Amino acid sequence: MPHSAKSGDKSSYTDKQKRQAHHIEEGYEKHGVPEKEAERRAWATENKISGGGKKSGSGKSSKKS
Repeated sequence: MPHSAKSGDKSSYTDKQKRQAHHIEEGYEKHGVPEKEAERRAWATENKISGGGKKSGSGKSSKKS
């Protein structure tokens, strides 16, 4: 089933983040969560893990003393 435009723009995510979200979504569906809710939860979980879409640099701030 194609994803609807309401799901939000996922173009700022890396392929790895998209794969992980899809895998998480499948896990929720396997546990009886409806498809739309599983997708929402999967992206919320991926955002929690990765901090959202693509980031430039390593994500670590360098503080100069």
